[in-house]
Amino acid sequence: MAHVANATHNEDYLHHGKGLWSWMTTLDHKRIGLMYFLSILVFFFIGGIYALLIRTELIAPGSTIMGPDQYNKVMTYHGSIMVFMVIIPGIPAFLGNFLLPIMLGAKDVAFPRLNLASYYVFMLGAFISVTSLFTTGVDTGWTFYTPYSLQTKSGVILMVAGAFTMGMSSILTGLNFIVTVHRLRAPGMTMTRMPLMVWALYSTAILQVLATPVLGITLLLLIFERLFGVGIFDSTLGGDPVLFQHFFWFYSHPAVYIMILPAMGVISELIATFSRKTIFGYTAIAYSSLAIAVLSFFVWGHHLFVSGQSEWAGILFSFITMLVGVPTAIKMFNWVATMYRGSVKLDAPMLFAVGFMFLFLIGGLTGIMLATIALDVHLHDTYFVVAHFHYVMVGGTLMAFMGGIYYWFPKMFGKMVNEFPAKLSWFFIFLGFNVTFFPQFILGSLGMPRRYFDYLPEFTALNRISTVGSYLIATGFLIALGTIIHGLIAGRKATANPWGGKTLEWTIASPPIHDNFNKIPVITAGPYEYR
Repeated sequence: MAHVANATHNEDYLHHGKGLWSWMTTLDHKRIGLMYFLSILVFFFIGGIYALLIRTELIAPGSTIMGPDQYNKVMTYHGSIMVFMVIIPGIPAFLGNFLLPIMLGAKDVAFPRLNLASYYVFMLGAFISVTSLFTTGVDTGWTFYTPYSLQTKSGVILMVAGAFTMGMSSILTGLNFIVTVHRLRAPGMTMTRMPLMVWALYSTAILQVLATPVLGITLLLLIFERLFGVGIFDSTLGGDPVLFQHFFWFYSHPAVYIMILPAMGVISELIATFSRKTIFGYTAIAYSSLAIAVLSFFVWGHHLFVSGQSEWAGILFSFITMLVGVPTAIKMFNWVATMYRGSVKLDAPMLFAVGFMFLFLIGGLTGIMLATIALDVHLHDTYFVVAHFHYVMVGGTLMAFMGGIYYWFPKMFGKMVNEFPAKLSWFFIFLGFNVTFFPQFILGSLGMPRRYFDYLPEFTALNRISTVGSYLIATGFLIALGTIIHGLIAGRKATANPWGGKTLEWTIASPPIHDNFNKIPVITAGPYEYR
């Protein structure tokens, strides 16, 4: 703490206090963001290993490297770690924490102590979940569907309690961001002068605060049912297992947008900067984020088309689901319109932005197919859904995540990464992703069910292609990791604004000082004034 006391406010945040304790007790939003980054990287590495184990097992029919019970557990941990510990917190907790106050012209978030507490609550939840590995493991899949999750002897309670705890962290982060946006904007920064990244984080925060409690209550009810047999989801005790699915998807479909909306915010920043052009349709993009957030609360029923719900309910959910495509298409159109006649520069961050648009377009179009009841009945619980899910959530989010890292790396660490390996990592990730998941659309349309340990021999060729693709993805991420480490150790010094960005973070030093700004800025124009 003596180091902190002696530090000056003009020191960059990386050197404002030294030693592990100064990081563990920091209230600086930038340091907390980097702590999330490091934690998420570790979880991503673990979840990625599980993904490779799944694809290796599926390289041939029958048992390859594990048995069916082990497969179910590997699949569960892959899904749970990637969803609850990587993709949901990924961009909001890491990039959001680092950037939101700076983009608003603030010194920190509204509640710095709550921000640090959110991180430790997240880590506590992750610890509880991972602890289940050392008991009997969990084999339910990441959705914890009843009645199986009530009957299995595996350690469901620990995993569910961990997810509940991480949900608390998500709520606290969302609450902090909402108050920060409303109370700490710099003078002159009206809502319509906020960067689109902030609009995306703000819309996500609303979802985090309003939707996450529903999942929390549902998971608590599941725990009570397992411990005390209270009969909520167990039909033998008078409960209803389909009720669990309604509660689960009421949260989990908005959760899809908790994952993808911040990614869209990153893409808006990348497109504007690397097109050297004022973003086309700023207002439409900003309000489309809110529209997606609102509509996402009314589409959960499309996950239950085959559950026996009424035809009219199915038609209504089908219509609303397709309606989500409207604000999403608005974003896509405006990004393309921004690039049109812009001075597009294909640096590594921009390659990831273009990759996001391609993958998300495929994910979005196949989502419309699944929103059509007749098609969904045929494709339900097949590999088509796995491919769609990964194109939207994993492909989209991770492409934006990687693009964001390369884009803001100079600001975070004051150093540049080497462009060639950064572009090479994009090539392997983008190619590998399509080689992995596009064959799964075909497998699903041919009737291969998802979550199965084994498959018919006629599906072998496509499964082998898919497995090869997964190793290409892993190669891409290893190159990216090496690029980042090299940048940290031997990267050349970055200027304050190496990309020519127009938002506030590019007006301050790289890396920023502890208080972000020597003097709170006064905003007199919009965030993308390239004219």
